[in-house]
Amino acid sequence: MNFRRIASLSLKEFIHLRNDWWLPAFMLLGGALELLLIGWATSRPIANLPMMVLDHDRSAASRAFIVALENTGTFADAEFVYDEDDIRESMERGNISIAVIFPPGYGEQIADGSPSLSVILNGAESVPAREALRAVEGVAGDLGERITLERLNLDPSEFEGFIPSMRVWFNETLSEALYTTPAELGMMLEITVMLFAALSFTRERELGTLEQLLVMPYSTLELILGKAFPVVIIGFSQFLLMLGMMNVFFNVPVRGSLILLLTLALFYIAVELTKGMVISVVAKTQHQAFLLVLLVGMADFMFTGYAAPVESMPQAVQFVANFIPAHHWLGIMRGILLKASDLTVLWPNVLILVVMGTIIATFSMRYVRRALN
Repeated sequence: MNFRRIASLSLKEFIHLRNDWWLPAFMLLGGALELLLIGWATSRPIANLPMMVLDHDRSAASRAFIVALENTGTFADAEFVYDEDDIRESMERGNISIAVIFPPGYGEQIADGSPSLSVILNGAESVPAREALRAVEGVAGDLGERITLERLNLDPSEFEGFIPSMRVWFNETLSEALYTTPAELGMMLEITVMLFAALSFTRERELGTLEQLLVMPYSTLELILGKAFPVVIIGFSQFLLMLGMMNVFFNVPVRGSLILLLTLALFYIAVELTKGMVISVVAKTQHQAFLLVLLVGMADFMFTGYAAPVESMPQAVQFVANFIPAHHWLGIMRGILLKASDLTVLWPNVLILVVMGTIIATFSMRYVRRALN
């Protein structure tokens, strides 16, 4: 193996990337922009949900309930209507997230201790609907507790309920950005590395220069390493860029060993690179390679726990997730970033990632070498 030949081939790859500068620029800046948007959207609490009210009672009690809902910060100022058809039309158009209907005599029902009202949620948008449901249940729970104390003739100031002492570890503010941005980083890193690796040989095939490379005095291993080195540089640069953005813009800490994180990131990049190399020799065109990368990336995305926790999936799906490198990589990254975990805690994920990476790399290298030969 001649390192000078590997360096010259890597230089040739950088020249290709300089001529097609829009591709690395799009992947690096596009990934960074997507991370910013995802982090910004998930770091903000759900608020100002549109609310519509049909008040047949128009009493102080009904107004107090609406004010309590508005004070939660979850809902915008209520829009009052006088017909249920307006509510139905607004729900069908998706203009509101919740509608509250007070029946006639609601104030008297409060005095009697048996109030009832109707709450309609827009279930077509499940995330706002769940947040609206929690807010309504909180306000209704406070009202129910107050009515119960009055019926029992208890003084609220002397009544002490069960108040648990709650502590939140690792994510004290329960910011969703601390969960979503590492997953977004892992997804963009996987797609970027696989895409650049997948385009390495398909680009040569489309340009008609693959045969020239094969007849030159390069061994197959030198060809693979020469093509792989620029991909590792680009992937690692993107990782550093997005890691810095998470820390600066979304306060995602690095509580564990930065050296351990960077070392494992390099290994993970190498694993995803070998998958991209297989796609590169399988695909006939760059367009096919791009589509295959998206297919593999979306399949891996479902097992990372980004859309839904893997623990809540069926047992068969959880078993398959054990064979997805991205699943273990996200566990490692979140452990180092948020929990300050070291190898004494992360060794199961690291061991599985090393074993899976070795198997994938060995198979990929042999397959690529056989295909090129």
